[in-house]
Amino acid sequence: MTAYTSRISGFYRGSVAQRLDALSEHAGVAGELRSFFEDDGGGLSLEAADRMSENVIGVHGLPLGVALNFLVNGVEHVVPMAVEEASVVAAASNAARMVRESGGFHGHATAAIMTGQVQFDGAPDPEGAAARVMAHREAILRLGDEAIPRMVERGYGCRDLDVRVLDAAEGVVVVHVYVDVGDAMGANMVDTVAEAIAPALHELVGGLIGLRILSNLPSRRRVSVRCEVTDEAVGGAAVADGIARASRFASLDPFRACTHNKGFMNGLDAAAVALGQDWRSIEAGAHAWAATGGGYRPLSTWKRIPGGLRGEAELPLAVGTVGGSTRAHAGVRAAFELVRVADARQLAVVLASVGLASNLAALRALAGEGIQRGHMRLHHRKEEAAEPEAGTWMK
Repeated sequence: MTAYTSRISGFYRGSVAQRLDALSEHAGVAGELRSFFEDDGGGLSLEAADRMSENVIGVHGLPLGVALNFLVNGVEHVVPMAVEEASVVAAASNAARMVRESGGFHGHATAAIMTGQVQFDGAPDPEGAAARVMAHREAILRLGDEAIPRMVERGYGCRDLDVRVLDAAEGVVVVHVYVDVGDAMGANMVDTVAEAIAPALHELVGGLIGLRILSNLPSRRRVSVRCEVTDEAVGGAAVADGIARASRFASLDPFRACTHNKGFMNGLDAAAVALGQDWRSIEAGAHAWAATGGGYRPLSTWKRIPGGLRGEAELPLAVGTVGGSTRAHAGVRAAFELVRVADARQLAVVLASVGLASNLAALRALAGEGIQRGHMRLHHRKEEAAEPEAGTWMK
């Protein structure tokens, strides 16, 4: 095997077997790992599926591809993507190649601080309740830590509290507890903490205890990524100008911002599915973040710099390298062997980089030849492969 790299020229032109040969040479896909990808089971047995979900009657497959050319914080990553749309994989790979010429993607993820909410209705003294809660902050955090002793032993646990009065007249108060969940997505741990501290909070707040659950808007668990790309790489100064104008359009119009963000999430979601992440939570958090501040805005922006463009994105991103389906699903385990991330924070930066690449590819197509040309060519190929024999649907 040569040194691990995501830059594999002509990869898309090969057969599946030839692509696996290339991954064996450049990404360590050999032995049992190669045998796994060559099997037709999708990495999930019916028995495993029955343990993972409810009312199981089978397993639903998606194509598993790889996005190439990703250089993130100076590290090579072959990124697995599970998606039915061919253009998503092709676009991310192509944009990553353009960005690679300017040094790749750079990013940072904060500590894995998830947010739990404890709601109260009919609190008799909302403002006073908020002050009382904060006065007992340390004791409440200790109660939360006692509910997750194994996480505390690993150096994680409850970090902070705050209180929000949502409706003083109706006594609606919500307490936020912030929990460092390490390399986990953390939903179960945060729910456990919220339920554990609710009785003590009730003594301080009064009223009726309401919901005790995590928020899928983890505002303190964020990832930011940036990159640069030259005019030449995107097809010339006119195309770069068009990308910047399209980005500006998204900042001015929520109708465009929604589609702009969908283009960003195309790549991120596909990689998240392949890697066993809770993509529904990721989607909810991303769009909620876009809507904070009084309007709906783009997750990413592209601005002109001398000779090129700079792209930037920031969003909350709760992902994990432990727990959930990261161990239960053989396909997810194989996907992690491909992407080679050390922890959840590195995974967050890689996923956000895939999102930024997908966004660049979409804007470049819109500013250049138009979105339909390459997109529909791949659609046509897919439809030809799926075309049934006339009348077979009736048999």
